[in-house]
Amino acid sequence: MATIGFHASHEQIGPADLLRHVQQAEAAGFTAAMCSDHLEPWSHRQGHSGHAWSWLGAALASTSLPLGVVTVPGYRYDPTVLAQASATLAEMFPGRFWFAPGSGELLNEHVTGEPWPDKEGRQRRLGECLDVIRRLHAGERVTHHGEITVDRARVWEVPTRRPEMILPALSPQTARRFAGQVDGLITVNQPLEDLRGMLEAYRAGGGTGKAVLQVHLSWAETEDEAYALAHDQWRTNVFDSLTLSAFALPEDYERKAEEDGVDREQLAGSVNISADPDQHAQWLREYLDLGFEEIYLHHVGQEQGRFIEVFGERVLPQLA
Repeated sequence: MATIGFHASHEQIGPADLLRHVQQAEAAGFTAAMCSDHLEPWSHRQGHSGHAWSWLGAALASTSLPLGVVTVPGYRYDPTVLAQASATLAEMFPGRFWFAPGSGELLNEHVTGEPWPDKEGRQRRLGECLDVIRRLHAGERVTHHGEITVDRARVWEVPTRRPEMILPALSPQTARRFAGQVDGLITVNQPLEDLRGMLEAYRAGGGTGKAVLQVHLSWAETEDEAYALAHDQWRTNVFDSLTLSAFALPEDYERKAEEDGVDREQLAGSVNISADPDQHAQWLREYLDLGFEEIYLHHVGQEQGRFIEVFGERVLPQLA
């Protein structure tokens, strides 16, 4: 049976409210959850940015859900720190925690003051981080000199059951490149043909793990309200991956959205917008039919309670 999970958006909602939301989601029938890991939000309207790893401990302890996080090694977080944090959660909550180390956005990583690499440089660094984390989870003492430097690191609390390390990818090239180093793939909603290409690239690269999809959606009682929510909260997030990775401050994304004048069609390319729960269920079935085994629903509004209630009653039963 497919896993339908709840996405906890730290950049949009405070951590105490998100903890209540994930507990409500479990009660409503969601069978997993995941969260973002941001230092800054994408816009002032979103306006939050709790620490994901602090929150994960509370969420795992107060629910029975499996939980994951999309994160970034090599900048704010040394890969040794991520290896230790992920190992600790995996040891405390066996089989319930996964993490997805990606190549990152300047928005969250500029605070180190390091020069921001181009895409190829970021991907080389990611590949090294994946290798270092894997070796630390195996109990090795690791020294490494390359895009990153690690000096005689060791994680002493090695989990009995290693946490799944999932690859976040937005392009087939990235999915193929790192497929052999990870335990699965996670991407975001795109046109069906593009998603099919992502899955094919991951499998062609040697990926044998699970396929996970995060779905950005906007639901409200009317179509106009659903669009207004998406425009208010997510119009700074509709750009290509190179643009999204290159701006340093929320103001940069807001300026770009103003200059581009994000319209309904462009917004609908990034967010599934509908007031009809049955339409959302149909979109989700199409993703499942492609071969995604886990889908995490990210309602881009800041009020999550009614969304959780309605989707628990009208959407999840259709996907069971």
